[in-house]
Amino acid sequence: MAEQKALSTPVKPVRFGGAQEPERQLGQSIMRGLRCTCPRCGTGRLFKAFLKPVEQCSACGEDLHHQRADDLPPYLVIFIVGHVTVGGFMMTDMVWQLSVWTHLAIWTPITILMALLMMQPIKGGVIGLQWALKMHGFGKEDESIDPGRGGPID
Repeated sequence: MAEQKALSTPVKPVRFGGAQEPERQLGQSIMRGLRCTCPRCGTGRLFKAFLKPVEQCSACGEDLHHQRADDLPPYLVIFIVGHVTVGGFMMTDMVWQLSVWTHLAIWTPITILMALLMMQPIKGGVIGLQWALKMHGFGKEDESIDPGRGGPID
């Protein structure tokens, strides 16, 4: 009997940020970040240098200084570039018997170029993800009681 009651009780999802604010569109925020624009308005620039985000959006004034993209963008870039490069290398090797030096001459520049071109948009997408989910200060919450860090769940 107790097992049935425990199974039928709905689990309350953990939400970051204030409940009074409207929900933020996850896909739209990530796409705006991938275009290197502000995840809130989609018009302001997201980066002031190659991988240095702006402190505040010039168009809507959204604070972006507290984002923590950290290590996720490089991991995603390595995952994508690794799959494309290794897959391309293996398919090329199945069709043409090329020397190791020829493969190095082909795949090294492709790998470096892909990694450099993908890093900024993917970091923008991660910032858009954090903004949409109201993580790391984007929801104006007090991070000392964050349930994701061992704080109480209301």
